[in-house]
Amino acid sequence: MKTNAFDQHELVQSGKFVVGCNYWASHAGTRMWSDWQPEVVKRDLRRLEQGGLQVLRVFPLWPDFQPLTLLRTGWEPVEFRHGEESLPDDPCGQAGLSAVMLERFGLFLDLLAKHNLRCVVGLLTGWMSGRLFVPPAFDGLNVLTDPVALRWQVRFVHHFVTTFRDHPAILAWDLGNECNCMGSASRDQAYTWTALITQTIRAADATHPVVSGLHSLAPTGSWTPFDQGELTDVLTTHPYPIFTPHCDQDPLNTIRTLLHGTAESRYYADLGGKPCLCEEIGTLGPMISSETIAADFIRTALFSLWAHDCHGLLWWCAADQAHLTHAPYDWCTVERELGLLRLDGRAKPVLKSISAFREMLDGLPFRTLPLRRREAVCILTESQDHWGVAYSAFILAKQAGFDLEFQHSSQPLRDAPFYLMPCLSGSNIIARHRLQDLLARVKAGATLYVSLDNGLPDGFEALTGLEPQTRQRGRPAGEITFAGVSGLTSIPNRGTFKVNFQPTRATVLGRESDGNPAFTVAKYGRGRVFFLSVPLELNQTQTPGAFHVESAAACWRLYQYMANDFLKDRAVHKQHPMMGLTEHVCDDANRIAVIVNYSPQAIRENLTLTDGWHLNRVLHGKARRNGPTITVDLGKNDGCVLSLSTK
Repeated sequence: MKTNAFDQHELVQSGKFVVGCNYWASHAGTRMWSDWQPEVVKRDLRRLEQGGLQVLRVFPLWPDFQPLTLLRTGWEPVEFRHGEESLPDDPCGQAGLSAVMLERFGLFLDLLAKHNLRCVVGLLTGWMSGRLFVPPAFDGLNVLTDPVALRWQVRFVHHFVTTFRDHPAILAWDLGNECNCMGSASRDQAYTWTALITQTIRAADATHPVVSGLHSLAPTGSWTPFDQGELTDVLTTHPYPIFTPHCDQDPLNTIRTLLHGTAESRYYADLGGKPCLCEEIGTLGPMISSETIAADFIRTALFSLWAHDCHGLLWWCAADQAHLTHAPYDWCTVERELGLLRLDGRAKPVLKSISAFREMLDGLPFRTLPLRRREAVCILTESQDHWGVAYSAFILAKQAGFDLEFQHSSQPLRDAPFYLMPCLSGSNIIARHRLQDLLARVKAGATLYVSLDNGLPDGFEALTGLEPQTRQRGRPAGEITFAGVSGLTSIPNRGTFKVNFQPTRATVLGRESDGNPAFTVAKYGRGRVFFLSVPLELNQTQTPGAFHVESAAACWRLYQYMANDFLKDRAVHKQHPMMGLTEHVCDDANRIAVIVNYSPQAIRENLTLTDGWHLNRVLHGKARRNGPTITVDLGKNDGCVLSLSTK
């Protein structure tokens, strides 16, 4: 195993990838600091180092490190103390911090450095695994908005960061663990809290990146990827299927669940405009999957996140916690069996998968994977289920063999030959000036795909070549049948509303059972507009098994049909819908292909090479040149890395 020679730029530099886990000491969980046992910590760190980990996310529990109490008279607060003791007059005491805990954290950093590990520090750990942890002085306060709590948070962060900023084990500062769970906040309050803590960190340390540490971001609501991307350096996902809408539907080792972490990380990164780290991921215990399948799951997730520039994967968490009797472990069953290490310290299969992936990365002839090619931009519009639409569009594109990036309709339009606007909803869809920019791109030669939910777009006939006749709630049972879409005969005809259309210029490629046009294409200037009358992406999102069950409609064929012209510039092409293929341009004559099996069955696939391209070298996995094709043998939930060349 190579040494962990990397710096804080690994988290923000494209093409870099780190592996690690979230850490609480195996003997104590959240009581790690109050029940400090350095010999146990040393043993844990040695095992994690031997497992190939590089980064730990660690948590100075807020009430342990800033154990403030507020003494009162009968009618007003008088003084903040540590229990009954007055705060010391030194900088540590005036920040409300415990000198004993800071000393322990310093010793912990020394142990990390000794074991070649770096850490991301979750500074304000006031929420952990379903329990609120705040200093006694702030009991009952909304710590995200109360000015007294905010003042002491600033003092905590500034002194803590100043104390440890020069330690070689520090990789980055995280705002805290899912701090959006510590209280309620409006969007302005969430922005103000994030800006306050971020700027406090940067005032003390302008070198290390600031990590958001938040999950459950959305374009609408209080905590948005736009605001977190504006204020912090690295966004984060915590993609647990049972806690994320639309994700807890299929087996863990199948394509929908396997692509969850990648799709959501790209969703955050693309909308927020900053790198994204998969900061917590796991199976949430044996009721979700066996240990063997958990190892398969994480192997696929590692290849997928790496191929899509998601910067790293940190497992939750280091050690099982089934022996702990205090809350939250006493409360919550899914917090007890989540470790890489068993109670006796033995490694689980998932740690072995992470270790093997780390060894694979270390054996590659490059340290930085170039960004993947992207053929399309998926525009998420107003009034829709943004994540549900984005999730399905990402999977369908992956099955069809092309890559997309996300943007919101409120953002400046990104350049692409192919645009998708799935599942138009409501009457506030996209601002007029943004739409005019998009239509100008299409008129100049781009392709646009639109699918309809309950949306009421304007200028519809001019765009699609279809004239709406009537609209009604509900659709009769049946199917949409297609003519000329290779490999696809029909899909379910599901939607909240049915609109009857009369073609004016559109070519009809698919019809409802009553003949009503359902899938069409029309010229728009030098470009084309594809239209689908049902919310395909939401239908896929809401249907268990829609992506992987053999009897399910091959809806990805629609995406493949529309994107076919944009795949010609790729060096290599695939067909299997459970195989993902990303292509990474090194220079005009060299590319890297990363192939991922998003299924629990082995796949043999003949990849088609574009004329002039050759298989230069198999960097990982099993593949061989076979005339104009490359025969790839992918084990279940495994990956392959190829070097391609024109020479």
